[in-house]
Amino acid sequence: MKTSDLQKIFQDQVESHKKILYKVCNVYCRDRDSREDLAQEIMFQLWRSFGKFDGRCQFSTWMYRIALNVAISFFRSESTRTRHVFSDEQRLLEAVVAPERQSEDVRLLYEFIAELDPLSRALILLYLDGNAYQEIAEILGISETNVATRIGRLKSRMKQEFGTKKA
Repeated sequence: MKTSDLQKIFQDQVESHKKILYKVCNVYCRDRDSREDLAQEIMFQLWRSFGKFDGRCQFSTWMYRIALNVAISFFRSESTRTRHVFSDEQRLLEAVVAPERQSEDVRLLYEFIAELDPLSRALILLYLDGNAYQEIAEILGISETNVATRIGRLKSRMKQEFGTKKA
């Protein structure tokens, strides 16, 4: 397959699933510049790995797996990552709602998520996005039972947290 054909397929797939990119970046980064850096790193890793995508899982599952792995390691290795800056016209994440324009409930949810460890962030993101436990387990490389247990704990924490903040 020609490189131009491969690029077209990649671009079409990413365009069809770009909401995954927005969600992961918004959950792991609160400021615009960090979201841009993370988005660029995810896109780089997606392209780098695209030749190895074999279709055994859905593209969205594969994309989530890579995006979450990059996001989790993004801040762990901040000293080793290279920052690239886009001009304002080239911003990847213009569609992401700025935190100051979000509803109070959404703002509280993002505050809650920001306090979680990286794996819990990934779990809650995938759960809120409507993924089945089996797919979450496949994306994160943990058992379905582990997914169910952790999500149950996160739900309990959310009930306690939101009950306290809203009262």
